[in-house]
Amino acid sequence: MRVLSRLARTLGHRRWFARMGKAIVPLDRAVAKLTKGRVIALGVMPTLVLTTVGRKSGQARNQPLVYVRDGENYVVIGSNWGQTSHPAWSGNLLANPDATITLGGREIPVRGVLARGAERERLFGLLLAVWPAYRTYSERAGDRELRVFSLIPR
Repeated sequence: MRVLSRLARTLGHRRWFARMGKAIVPLDRAVAKLTKGRVIALGVMPTLVLTTVGRKSGQARNQPLVYVRDGENYVVIGSNWGQTSHPAWSGNLLANPDATITLGGREIPVRGVLARGAERERLFGLLLAVWPAYRTYSERAGDRELRVFSLIPR
């Protein structure tokens, strides 16, 4: 898996990789559901499934996301593969910060807190250590600042 992880990190900066990644998210969701969160992103990157409540639909929405730990908290970013619009899950989390993550077959209730200022920069640095392509995604996103969230276990 280390070889795949290094390869993914290298290719992650390429536009075609982001398009491919976005296209396989539904498959990743299905695999995560079938394995109860034990296999996500083929185990190449540290990944969890975030379940939010749709701010318009009121329905549960699942999104596989790369994460890093920050003490007891989980940190995720709304990169949307570098697109100029925020991902829907981040708007859902802003509207209703109570969510659930699935990780290693366990469901953990969390509260999402949007990081700002120096705290955002610190957490962004932690995320870059795991997925350096977030810097490229940030550049591609234009004027949009990628939302960084701390998911705090409830």
